[in-house]
Amino acid sequence: MVLIRHCLMIVALLMVALAAPAHAGPEEDLRTYVDKNTQRLVDKLHQEKGLYEQNPQAFYRSMDQELKNFVDFRRIAARVMGRYARQASPEQRDEFVEKFKRSLFDSYAQALVSADDFTIEVKEATINPNDDGRASVRMEVISASGNRYPVTYSMYETDEGRWMMENVIVEGVNIGLAFRDRFSQEMEKSGGKVQAVINDWGDAVESLNLEGEVDKS
Repeated sequence: MVLIRHCLMIVALLMVALAAPAHAGPEEDLRTYVDKNTQRLVDKLHQEKGLYEQNPQAFYRSMDQELKNFVDFRRIAARVMGRYARQASPEQRDEFVEKFKRSLFDSYAQALVSADDFTIEVKEATINPNDDGRASVRMEVISASGNRYPVTYSMYETDEGRWMMENVIVEGVNIGLAFRDRFSQEMEKSGGKVQAVINDWGDAVESLNLEGEVDKS
């Protein structure tokens, strides 16, 4: 009788374990979080394609609002400035953050809104085994024709526990590093004048052939 009761208890525990949803775990939680934010952005882009042509400023504000709690533009911009950030005043650093964001929208918004419908599949998140506050999230951008392009987000966790994107790697090309190299080149051309580089940053981004870098990778 005791043996039968033990067997029934084991069966009951197994049934409870199978019926109860397992906790997704931090990596799956992060993948879901990134997927949610990414799909919302894609939907927003598809919905507001017409707004870019009618009112670019309104489009910029809308996208900035959508991204500000997911993309750490200030952190990205500081890394783009690299060692030259120490030469800039707080006001210049603030100005560069806004200039950097605007240059991205001005340079790449047209390509995004004019592209045929595309989808993004978020594949998996991997938390750094040596630093649980850093992670990478792998995904694929799928064009209307079915071509797939690998993209990886670099993420970090804030002190408040929010995951933010701090870099993007597209088909093996580190976009943040490419921008940092360009900032350094512009500093050399300007004779070390930070304000001059900030003023002309939009033109510098337009001349940066990221597509060519991707093709070479």
